[in-house]
Amino acid sequence: MTKFPLKFSAEVAEARASGTPVVALESTIITHGMPYPQNIEVARQVEADVREAGACPATIAVIDGKLMIGLKDAQLEALGEAKGVAKLSRADMAVCIATGRTGATTVAATMIAAHLAGIAVFATGGIGGVHRGAENTFDISADLMELAQTPVTVVAAGAKAILDVAKTLEVLETQGVPVIAVGQDKFPAFWSASSPHKAPLRLDDPADIALAHLTRARMGLPGGQLVANPIPTADEIPAAELAPIIAQAQRDADAHAIKGKAVTPYLLQRIFELTEGRSLTANIALVRNNARLAARIAAALGTTTA
Repeated sequence: MTKFPLKFSAEVAEARASGTPVVALESTIITHGMPYPQNIEVARQVEADVREAGACPATIAVIDGKLMIGLKDAQLEALGEAKGVAKLSRADMAVCIATGRTGATTVAATMIAAHLAGIAVFATGGIGGVHRGAENTFDISADLMELAQTPVTVVAAGAKAILDVAKTLEVLETQGVPVIAVGQDKFPAFWSASSPHKAPLRLDDPADIALAHLTRARMGLPGGQLVANPIPTADEIPAAELAPIIAQAQRDADAHAIKGKAVTPYLLQRIFELTEGRSLTANIALVRNNARLAARIAAALGTTTA
């Protein structure tokens, strides 16, 4: 916990007081990941999934310079309709707070806020990673370094498939981040349940994942762990079908000189167009699947002793 002022929603404050497990949720999926009003509908669905699995959802965002741990429904709605919301990572989060602005939290920023709030488990869609062509651009997401230093268990459907997954896994290994696949030996590929890459570790029981989290803390090891939870096969888009679509989207981004933080939103939107909306449907399915698993891990943390 920290002395930094945090604004807890009434629901999260009650969960903390009663010992109910809490799961952190990011807010860039609301502001930068989906169109309105579907973004709000999905945010509500994901929060409901966490509750149904026995935990309390804490959607995190910066609103008017206040770091919010959990949002009221009216705040969710306002955030989903807002224009020009900043996309926050470690580098710009403090500036946004200091200047009284509003910003949505990425994986890295949500991890920071969750740790400040004493929340150990965070559910997202997919983490950022090493972008294709990074050997020339050095475009590597801050999410990877955050996983190496902030002790939060992150449940995701792998890294976003638009990335260089092999290099992403190499960086995670170098940084000492445990990458744990659930239910399979292959590392999942976001919209696709499997990739050609073997996951370094595998644990299928939420209680085992919780014990691994606690054991790292007892050992004094920095950083969190990435739980790679594959999208249900009924909801996936096969990797072979996606590969040429991702390549086309990347060519379009290069042609329009899309750089930096704008790359991921552009590629996701272009892939949405090229798949005629199927990528968004798959994205919703995997986020909800991750939220349910994160709730089970959070519950197990409360009953597991390292």
